[in-house]
Amino acid sequence: MTGTPSGLPRLYTPAEVAEALRCSTWWVQEQVRRRRFPHCEVAGGHRFTTEHYAAILRLCEVLPAEEAPPIRPQRGAVPPVETPTAGLRARVPRRLRGLAPTDVAA
Repeated sequence: MTGTPSGLPRLYTPAEVAEALRCSTWWVQEQVRRRRFPHCEVAGGHRFTTEHYAAILRLCEVLPAEEAPPIRPQRGAVPPVETPTAGLRARVPRRLRGLAPTDVAA
């Protein structure tokens, strides 16, 4: 991306920047609309200089994070919980509800 022969800086369209970034033109225009990318407004359209393109690359750059040791959860002793067990009783199955207690044992 160089200047023009007349010495004026070359201006690039959103489509050209999108092609260089290998993304959609819509995405580049959306970033401009949200004021995330530097740009020039010329004749009602958005244009980009070489410096703008370099700034866009810096904005999109993701650097690797410093590797930190994995955090292991601390396991502490859990005090025993007193739970009442006398309150639970199994229900009699539906098919056996109408039978006499002597019929169930047979």
